[in-house]
Amino acid sequence: MTRTRLTLLCCVLALLGAGCGVQPTGVMSGGRAPSGISQGMRVYFASDRGLRGAPRPDVTIDQLEDVLKLLMAGPTAQERAAGLTNLVQPAAGLRVTAHLGQVTVHTPGRYAGSPRQQATGQLVCTLARAEVLVHGTRPDKVQVTVVGQDGPAGPYQCQQFLSR
Repeated sequence: MTRTRLTLLCCVLALLGAGCGVQPTGVMSGGRAPSGISQGMRVYFASDRGLRGAPRPDVTIDQLEDVLKLLMAGPTAQERAAGLTNLVQPAAGLRVTAHLGQVTVHTPGRYAGSPRQQATGQLVCTLARAEVLVHGTRPDKVQVTVVGQDGPAGPYQCQQFLSR
């Protein structure tokens, strides 16, 4: 067989192999794509195993101050029975501001929190979740700073408190 015939035969076989007989179909729906963050508000409480998010599926948050009221209300009876507790001390005059994912909590008096304390984690993670829901900020871009009479603490990200 000559080189030309062999080349022609290979091309014909390649063309025949490309038409495998599978017929085209229309577009098929695979359902809703999974999202990176679960839906609805979560309030974070302390436990003996670290921070745990408690879902609040029926709660709508329009502003960040609303979430402080949820946090201060503490865990439900069922959540307390499951070992959740609120370590954040209620304080009058707590204010929250946010700009482009930078959340700032202004506390009256001194703030003695640290990144190792679950109380700080409760504030940071609950406010970070609210920032995602209220302003649509990506969860990994939210930073929370706590400012007390003795100056700022942070900025913190929620994952600092969840990766224990």
